[in-house]
Amino acid sequence: MTHVIVVGAGQAGASCVAKLRNDGFDGQITLIGAETALPYQRPPLSKAYLLGDMALDRLYLRPRSFYDEQNIDLRLGQTVTDIDAGQQVLRVGDDTLNYDHLVLTTGSTPRALPAAIGGDLEGVYTVRDLADADAMAPQFQAGKHALIVGGGYIGLEAAAVAAQKGLEVTLVEMAPRILQRVAAKETSDYFRALHQAHGVTILENTGLARLTGPAHVTAAELSDGQKLEVDFVIVGVGIAPNTALAEAAGCALNNGIATDEYGATSIANIWAAGDCASFPYRGQRIRLESVPNAIDQAECVAANIMGHQKSYVAKPWFWSDQYDVKLQIAGLNSGYDHVISRPGAGSASFWYYAGPQLLAVDAMNAPRDYMIGKRLIEAGKSPDPTVLSDPNTDLKALLKA
Repeated sequence: MTHVIVVGAGQAGASCVAKLRNDGFDGQITLIGAETALPYQRPPLSKAYLLGDMALDRLYLRPRSFYDEQNIDLRLGQTVTDIDAGQQVLRVGDDTLNYDHLVLTTGSTPRALPAAIGGDLEGVYTVRDLADADAMAPQFQAGKHALIVGGGYIGLEAAAVAAQKGLEVTLVEMAPRILQRVAAKETSDYFRALHQAHGVTILENTGLARLTGPAHVTAAELSDGQKLEVDFVIVGVGIAPNTALAEAAGCALNNGIATDEYGATSIANIWAAGDCASFPYRGQRIRLESVPNAIDQAECVAANIMGHQKSYVAKPWFWSDQYDVKLQIAGLNSGYDHVISRPGAGSASFWYYAGPQLLAVDAMNAPRDYMIGKRLIEAGKSPDPTVLSDPNTDLKALLKA
């Protein structure tokens, strides 16, 4: 009987095993996860779950009964320590498991602050898994001072939760502006103003020199010489793909675990999907850190394990929730040279162009703009920027052009 083992019980891993069964795979399936919780959604950890608006059971992707009914051997709280690709064997604790196909959905790990500058003090948190969210939740008490290190989406979402819970919030960003790595100045300006309107202090062009405290963090020294008294710190300075297992197995790495258009690694019968995997996209190699990518890529791998030879064609989209604003992003903006703005009543959208080509759209409380932008990008259509910049233009008509 064919045995598929999936290592990593996050969104990608759970999607892969569900797709295999849904498509009629009748072999043996084992899903191995290092955490003890059932596979769950991660995005709400820095938003609804931390706010207390989402209960734990609503985080779970599927109930335990699903895995039992689908005859999926779900091994939680277990870690794979070794892979012998030649023998197609892996070790989990004292067990040795043989596989016919191995899927690595090992995800990523948040970058931590160095211990040399106080990164190992108590009260310094990252936001990646359920344990992280549960550990920091008691700190969110009105009147406390939270320091957020990093002005990306994770940092901004954590800042929004803290501000909504009545905390004093300071966010520091080393770059000249928040969201500099991922968004245009227009989007940065929009979210800076939003956070400042909710009382968040945003310090750009400002790094963290060190955190201090006897055991638990009590203060922060900034690169400009400021000293802040703080009660806890949330670090959001990016993630690194978890590639150690793949590397040990001999898989080629390139900005993560390198896969081909089918999700296959450089080692026979080993596949990869999700945050940990890079793949070819429009003449380049990219790695997408998003839920939609984790699902779609993992389902593509499942189809190819069953012999369908299906190429993975990414349709990048992302989202972020901050206060009462829902940001929806379609496409990838890398290489843009100008941005078209379409302001609205309580909403806005920013359209990224490289010359005449539409690359991406950021839509804030503008679901119609997002959906039309997404359809245009996926269809390879690029409206004339001058037409798009006209507030009287009917966006829906652009789909027929």
